Order: sequence, then C-alpha cells, then structure tokens
Amino acid sequence: MKSIVVTVALVLTGFMVNAQVKVDQIAPEISLPGVNDSPVKLSSFKGKVVLIDFWASWCGPCRASIPGVIKLYDRYKAKGFEVFGVSIDSKKKDWLKAIAQDKITYPQVNDKAGWYSKTTEVYGVNAIPNTFLLDKTGKIVAIDLEGEQLENKVKALLN
Repeated sequence: MKSIVVTVALVLTGFMVNAQVKVDQIAPEISLPGVNDSPVKLSSFKGKVVLIDFWASWCGPCRASIPGVIKLYDRYKAKGFEVFGVSIDSKKKDWLKAIAQDKITYPQVNDKAGWYSKTTEVYGVNAIPNTFLLDKTGKIVAIDLEGEQLENKVKALLN
C-alpha cells in the first residue's frame, strides 16, 4: 500500500511540474478582457520583447514591484519592450483602482477567476508576482527575473 501511495504522489508531482511553462517554450496565448472590457491578446505583441506580469491588487509584493516594472517599461518601450499585466483580481473595481493608484500605463488584462483560472493553470502560476520574459518571437527566455538581471536581459533581447 505504501508503494502505491508513493507512486501516485510521484505521478501527480510529475503532472504539476509539467503544467508550468518552461524556458525555450513558445508562450501559450492569453486573451482576456482589458480595462475597457475588450479582449487583449498576448499574440498582438509579437515582434516585441514582452514581460508577462501576473499580479493582483491585494498582493503586497506585487504592488511593491510595480514601480520598478513601470520604470523599466518607460525606459525601453520606445525600443520595442512591452509589459503585459495579467491581474487575477476577482473584483474589477479593485483591479482598476490599483491601476489608477499605481499609475500603470502598460497593457493590462484581468482573469477574474483568480487562482482557478485557465491562464494561471496553463502558466503554472501558484504564487504572485510571477513573471515570464518573452523574446520577439514569443519564446519564453526567463522566468521571475528581477531588478538588474531583468533589465540586462531586456537590453540584450532588444539589441
């Protein structure tokens, strides 16, 4: 019986590990409502270096990271860098309030299903903030880079 439990646990762990996207994989499509309720597609940014940023208005670490993301976006957007914010807020008003308070100007979408959304499942997001850096072809080149490491990678991809 003990060996069956261990085997089942290993199989389930394997499924969970395979659920998260990986570096060198093309990023799965995301198409969710933006701030004006119109769908915004990740694929619409193909040809640009894109940082997918999973976050929520109620997440302290997410909100603390936003000023750095805004600074990076402002510095490199004219050179072909884009940030694609994916909120997992269940309440649209909270999401929109956070966008206004933090003065976020880069594209935002909202998956109101939160942790139970198809998007978080496909990307294997089980903690936020969670970021995925894509090259101009839409391939994931890094996961959860921050600060100077993120900026250096963005600069390298833009050159």
